[in-house]
Amino acid sequence: MSWFDETKVASSWPALLTAPQRDRVRRDVAIHQVPAGTVIGRKGDRADSWLGVVDGLLKISVVSIDGKSVSFTGVRDGGWFGEGTLLKDEPLKYDIVALRDSTLARMPRATFEWLLENSIGFNRYLLDQFNERLGQFIGMIENERLLGPDTRLARCLSGLCNPILYPGSDLRIEITQEELGYLAGVSRQRVNQALHKLENVGLVRVEYGAVWVTDLAGLGSYDG
Repeated sequence: MSWFDETKVASSWPALLTAPQRDRVRRDVAIHQVPAGTVIGRKGDRADSWLGVVDGLLKISVVSIDGKSVSFTGVRDGGWFGEGTLLKDEPLKYDIVALRDSTLARMPRATFEWLLENSIGFNRYLLDQFNERLGQFIGMIENERLLGPDTRLARCLSGLCNPILYPGSDLRIEITQEELGYLAGVSRQRVNQALHKLENVGLVRVEYGAVWVTDLAGLGSYDG
């Protein structure tokens, strides 16, 4: 079996395609591995493909003039991203870095544009994706301006379990405290404190190298 048949990254929109469309996607999408720390794309680079995470974890961020890194979001296994950049045909406005060893799926621009022209189901999937991302980024602005670190971490974990952005993914997130700190914009020590606080109120269960989300709705509405 191929990536197309057995992975989380293929568990949503491929089911909306016709058999000939699925065959083309199987042929055209390339799979490759990148080690932790790899810069997959830099701000200003031209985007030539739509990206999916077969396995691993990526960080999407920018670096300000004074050198401060600001994380927009993380992308875990099952997630696809970069459609907005392709649709607008503009350079990347963010950096993409692998936080751990990851396996990526790359759909060429030509295949992406062909699906836009030929698949109503694929277009509907992208609309849902845009809607979820918009809500996520509005929430991110709230997080930065109004919320404390405990709530920011809760929203970060909740976002990584979004069933539309990460279809097929369960509520166990394989992620280290250091990785969570990168995504939520807080120190590793503060992540540890926040996780124990969330665990004490029954929202998560902390394991070595992973976090179980035990109450997704509660985590998303947690306000510290």
